[in-house]
Amino acid sequence: MSIIIKLAEVGDDGLPAWGLVEIQGDLLSRSGSPLLGQYVGDLHFTKEGTPILIVGHQLLHGKVINLEKPFAVLHRLRKRIDDDKPETEYIVKAIIKKKLLFKTRPKPIISNISKIK
Repeated sequence: MSIIIKLAEVGDDGLPAWGLVEIQGDLLSRSGSPLLGQYVGDLHFTKEGTPILIVGHQLLHGKVINLEKPFAVLHRLRKRIDDDKPETEYIVKAIIKKKLLFKTRPKPIISNISKIK
Protein backbone atom coordinates (compact mmCIF):
# COMPACT_ATOMS: atom_id res chain seq x y z
CA MET A 1 0.00 0.00 0.00
CA SER A 2 1.30 3.45 -0.87
CA ILE A 3 0.29 6.72 0.79
CA ILE A 4 1.36 10.17 -0.41
CA ILE A 5 2.25 12.78 2.23
CA LYS A 6 3.32 16.42 2.10
CA LEU A 7 6.74 17.11 3.58
CA ALA A 8 7.77 20.44 5.09
CA GLU A 9 10.55 20.80 2.53
CA VAL A 10 10.53 22.85 -0.66
CA GLY A 11 12.64 21.67 -3.58
CA ASP A 12 15.26 23.63 -5.51
CA ASP A 13 12.64 24.29 -8.16
CA GLY A 14 10.33 26.01 -5.65
CA LEU A 15 7.76 23.19 -5.78
CA PRO A 16 6.52 21.54 -2.58
CA ALA A 17 8.28 18.27 -1.76
CA TRP A 18 5.99 15.32 -1.20
CA GLY A 19 6.90 11.88 0.03
CA LEU A 20 5.61 8.39 -0.50
CA VAL A 21 4.88 6.04 2.41
CA GLU A 22 5.23 2.38 1.52
CA ILE A 23 3.89 -0.25 3.88
CA GLN A 24 4.51 -3.95 3.30
CA GLY A 25 1.24 -5.83 3.78
CA ASP A 26 -2.35 -4.69 4.02
CA LEU A 27 -4.16 -2.10 6.09
CA LEU A 28 -7.76 -3.08 6.76
CA SER A 29 -10.41 -1.19 8.68
CA ARG A 30 -12.47 -2.99 11.30
CA SER A 31 -15.71 -1.97 9.60
CA GLY A 32 -14.50 -3.06 6.17
CA SER A 33 -14.97 0.45 4.73
CA PRO A 34 -12.34 1.86 2.32
CA LEU A 35 -9.47 3.82 3.88
CA LEU A 36 -9.48 6.60 1.25
CA GLY A 37 -9.58 9.92 3.11
CA GLN A 38 -9.62 8.22 6.52
CA TYR A 39 -7.28 8.68 9.49
CA VAL A 40 -4.74 5.84 9.43
CA GLY A 41 -2.19 6.70 12.11
CA ASP A 42 0.48 9.09 13.36
CA LEU A 43 3.80 9.63 11.60
CA HIS A 44 6.73 10.86 13.72
CA PHE A 45 10.47 11.21 13.23
CA THR A 46 13.20 10.54 15.80
CA LYS A 47 16.01 13.06 16.36
CA GLU A 48 18.11 10.98 13.95
CA GLY A 49 15.42 11.26 11.24
CA THR A 50 14.08 7.69 11.46
CA PRO A 51 10.35 7.56 10.67
CA ILE A 52 8.01 5.91 13.17
CA LEU A 53 4.41 5.11 12.23
CA ILE A 54 1.81 4.43 14.93
CA VAL A 55 -1.25 2.60 13.62
CA GLY A 56 -3.76 1.72 16.33
CA HIS A 57 -1.85 -0.15 19.04
CA GLN A 58 1.08 -1.04 16.79
CA LEU A 59 4.41 0.65 16.14
CA LEU A 60 6.33 0.47 12.85
CA HIS A 61 9.95 1.59 12.38
CA GLY A 62 11.00 2.61 8.89
CA LYS A 63 13.72 4.31 6.91
CA VAL A 64 13.92 7.19 4.42
CA ILE A 65 14.99 6.23 0.90
CA ASN A 66 15.75 8.56 -2.00
CA LEU A 67 13.92 7.45 -5.14
CA GLU A 68 16.03 6.66 -8.22
CA LYS A 69 13.44 8.28 -10.48
CA PRO A 70 11.33 11.05 -8.94
CA PHE A 71 7.58 11.23 -9.50
CA ALA A 72 5.78 14.36 -10.65
CA VAL A 73 2.33 15.14 -9.26
CA LEU A 74 0.34 16.60 -12.14
CA HIS A 75 -2.94 18.50 -12.30
CA ARG A 76 -4.82 18.21 -15.59
CA LEU A 77 -6.49 21.42 -16.74
CA ARG A 78 -8.86 21.31 -19.70
CA LYS A 79 -9.48 24.54 -21.57
CA ARG A 80 -11.85 25.32 -24.39
CA ILE A 81 -10.41 27.85 -26.81
CA ASP A 82 -13.12 27.39 -29.41
CA ASP A 83 -16.18 25.20 -29.46
CA ASP A 84 -14.29 22.78 -31.71
CA LYS A 85 -10.83 22.69 -30.09
CA PRO A 86 -10.50 21.60 -26.46
CA GLU A 87 -6.96 22.01 -25.13
CA THR A 88 -5.38 20.10 -22.24
CA GLU A 89 -2.64 21.55 -20.04
CA TYR A 90 -0.72 19.75 -17.27
CA ILE A 91 0.54 21.69 -14.25
CA VAL A 92 3.24 20.21 -11.97
CA LYS A 93 1.97 20.50 -8.39
CA ALA A 94 4.81 18.72 -6.54
CA ILE A 95 7.80 16.41 -6.96
CA ILE A 96 8.13 13.15 -4.99
CA LYS A 97 11.81 12.37 -4.37
CA LYS A 98 11.71 10.43 -1.07
CA LYS A 99 10.05 7.28 0.13
CA LEU A 100 9.41 6.25 3.73
CA LEU A 101 9.66 2.45 3.74
CA PHE A 102 8.12 0.38 6.53
CA LYS A 103 8.98 -3.26 5.81
CA THR A 104 9.43 -4.76 9.26
CA ARG A 105 6.65 -6.40 11.23
CA PRO A 106 4.74 -4.05 13.53
CA LYS A 107 5.46 -4.22 17.25
CA PRO A 108 2.59 -4.00 19.75
CA ILE A 109 2.51 -1.02 22.08
CA ILE A 110 2.26 -2.36 25.63
CA SER A 111 1.89 -0.18 28.67
CA ASN A 112 3.11 -1.32 32.07
CA ILE A 113 0.31 -1.28 34.63
CA SER A 114 1.41 -1.68 38.21
CA LYS A 115 -0.71 -4.04 40.30
CA ILE A 116 -1.98 -2.72 43.60
CA LYS A 117 -1.93 -5.23 46.45
